[in-house]
Amino acid sequence: MNEIKTQFTTREGLYKLLSHSEYSRPNRVPFNSQGSNPVRVSFVNVNDQSGNGDRLCFNVGRELYFYIYKGVRKAADLSKPIDKRIYKGTQPTCHDFNHLTATAESVSLLVGFSAGQVQLIDPIKKETSKLFNEERLIDKSRVTCVKWVPGSESLFLVAHSSGNMYLYNVEHTCGTTAPHYQLLKQGESFAVHTCKSKSTRNPLLKWTVGEGALNEFAFSPDGKFLACVSQDGFLRVFNFDSVELHGTMKSYFGGLLCVCWSPDGKYIVTGGEDDLVTVWSFVDCRVIARGHGHKSWVSVVAFDPYTTSVEESDPMEFSGSDEDFQDLHFGRDRANSTQSRLSKRNSTDSRPVSVTYRFGSVGQDTQLCLWDLTEDILFPHQPLSRARTHTNVMNATSPPAGSGGTNPGSNGNSITTPGNSVPPPLPRSNSLPHSAVSNAGSKSSVMDGAIASGVSKFATLSLHDRKERHHEKDHKRNHSMGHISSKSSDKLNLVTKTKTDPAKTLGTPLCPRMEDVPLLEPLICKKIAHERLTVLIFLEDCIVTACQEGFICTWARPGKVALVGNLNGITELLD
Repeated sequence: MNEIKTQFTTREGLYKLLSHSEYSRPNRVPFNSQGSNPVRVSFVNVNDQSGNGDRLCFNVGRELYFYIYKGVRKAADLSKPIDKRIYKGTQPTCHDFNHLTATAESVSLLVGFSAGQVQLIDPIKKETSKLFNEERLIDKSRVTCVKWVPGSESLFLVAHSSGNMYLYNVEHTCGTTAPHYQLLKQGESFAVHTCKSKSTRNPLLKWTVGEGALNEFAFSPDGKFLACVSQDGFLRVFNFDSVELHGTMKSYFGGLLCVCWSPDGKYIVTGGEDDLVTVWSFVDCRVIARGHGHKSWVSVVAFDPYTTSVEESDPMEFSGSDEDFQDLHFGRDRANSTQSRLSKRNSTDSRPVSVTYRFGSVGQDTQLCLWDLTEDILFPHQPLSRARTHTNVMNATSPPAGSGGTNPGSNGNSITTPGNSVPPPLPRSNSLPHSAVSNAGSKSSVMDGAIASGVSKFATLSLHDRKERHHEKDHKRNHSMGHISSKSSDKLNLVTKTKTDPAKTLGTPLCPRMEDVPLLEPLICKKIAHERLTVLIFLEDCIVTACQEGFICTWARPGKVALVGNLNGITELLD
């Protein structure tokens, strides 16, 4: 059995596991994870006066915990959860804080459950505000993902293993009978319905997407687009307000389990049952790279918004070791945000700019992988700058992942491509056709003028309250090589679905062959847990991971020295 790592080194330095900052159930006894839903972690900052406003929520089996998160600053105190709940007959599966309304006195936390319900609770006031889909009249299947709509204090979106998503308003009730729906819009492998009722009731909208479970969705940083990954192996990206399909991508095989956006909204990364991470360009609507480092299903992917590399080329050739290069540059001013730094490529400055995105992934193989997405992959049509790239850790002015800021050069409908609007060729002789979107990714047509008017009216009425703020899968436990995901048994939806033959998609822009796109190798690939990993979150001074045993671990970033009190009250220095 491979040794579990407690530290690892990248070009920017040493990451170290802080053993005293481990969160778990108060008795620290691992639970029997067989048959339980994945452990999930949500963070919120309540902006209290103590300077320690971070709060942590996680689910373990039938239990839900809410703690003060002390991170690298101080040891975890597991004896004093702010709130603890134990559920009977159902298990928490996912949760999300409303960052827009969070205060030191009150937070709004949505919790999805294995039986299909969604609960709105306040773990500070220790209140239960509302229960949605209480009688399971809307959907009886497991909740796979729940998120507040960015910039909204009342709207939230819920995905189920049935393949359906529902838009709710916390101020509306769900009704005492099963809802009736009216078709609002239909496209290839998706349909959107409104709820027919005399008075406004939940759900406001019902989305039917693809076939099989809808495993995860993620809003773009500006909140305008929605990326969904399904058990049928498809990534589908929608314009959320207008309910338009922007583009699609197919996994190499099996289902897609996780999805995330780059901080500037220009790239989407997915992971799933093909053991791969796949990088998809939002602008060009095509796969630009795949990464292979995991030995089993990839359960979480996430960009690191605090670590990037944007360096102007030096006319002099640099020679020396990587360490010398780091020492030379690490003293530079880092006041600019991630987006402003990345937007340098779009400026009229003639000096070349070197860009590197950092993202990570964790999987059922218990391994953490870190990846760099570099300019030779992003801009293969341009010569490499002479400056050697390295990684800088951004300061606190960098927006967190999912921040609601406007994308550089973006307008209401699209995000401009870095450097050149023409899709760049692949860095291979057998590059794919440069069609912007595959047939499956074409915009769906509006059925008639009335429906178009209805969509526009809905978007105007329900999403007008957006503000620019940040927001923050049932995985089978077998290895995926040779194991194609099973088809969904859910046949409740009457929407016509196009079954895509994998043999016909392989080798097309929808799913390029392995030799047709660059293959990334991970910077690091380390075994960090005994059980499958289910959480990966990048914070300013640390990385947070969690495994199915219910242990939430804090990894201090390089150079983040902290005074940590141990169990005996003695203070030790960690670096």
